[in-house]
Amino acid sequence: MIFPTIFPSSISAGFSTRQGGVSQPPFDSLNLGLSTADSKESVRKNRAIAAASLGLTEADMAIAGQVHGADVLTVTEPGLFPGFDGLVTHTPGLLLSISAADCAAVLLADPVTGVIGACHAGWRGHVAGIERNTVQAMVALGASPTHIRAFIGPCISQKNFEVGDEVAVQFDDIFVERNVSTGKAHVDLSGSIMASLMKGGVLHPNLERSPLCTFQETDQLFSYRAQKGNTGRMMGMICIRPALYASKER
Repeated sequence: MIFPTIFPSSISAGFSTRQGGVSQPPFDSLNLGLSTADSKESVRKNRAIAAASLGLTEADMAIAGQVHGADVLTVTEPGLFPGFDGLVTHTPGLLLSISAADCAAVLLADPVTGVIGACHAGWRGHVAGIERNTVQAMVALGASPTHIRAFIGPCISQKNFEVGDEVAVQFDDIFVERNVSTGKAHVDLSGSIMASLMKGGVLHPNLERSPLCTFQETDQLFSYRAQKGNTGRMMGMICIRPALYASKER
């Protein structure tokens, strides 16, 4: 598990790697994706392992049923929520969970008001505004953009994210480079997500992003593109720690 440093002790957050679980190849070993061809029993055991690393259980997980869109839902209880790529809450102990395997899982928290969010930022959802929609949904619960801290999890790097021109034109030019030998466009997804969060009011010092590339680091991370779809899923997970936040409010 990768643990962000941007969040205070009142927030528990992490991004799973592919290591430390029970799944067999090609899903070895900490596959958290029930949408894969992996054994459901293995995935549930893995989810329990991942949640336990944050002091919680699989039963505490609120999971986005992602569709590469930009819709965000406010949740107050665990479960699967189909059709949403972003979830927000102010309920302590609820573990917001976002799947990823090249796209970015973005974790957000306003530790002052106890409002958290998480979103799945693939290129489609990103250009549709999923990060800013998540920030706005947090604001509707009382968060302030200037208090929000955010972690952008490991995703495919610009070097390895080759896209067609129909995709490249949807990004600001500053996040697009051309390969000199092939002429193909390469997009900096993580950098563009960071810029989107700042446009939404999140301050640069309150941002952290992983330098890891899912496509290159397949010994540590799952990559849908590198492994041609036959691979597992990681999760970005975040919750408000009930005991610490309750004591803070008292």
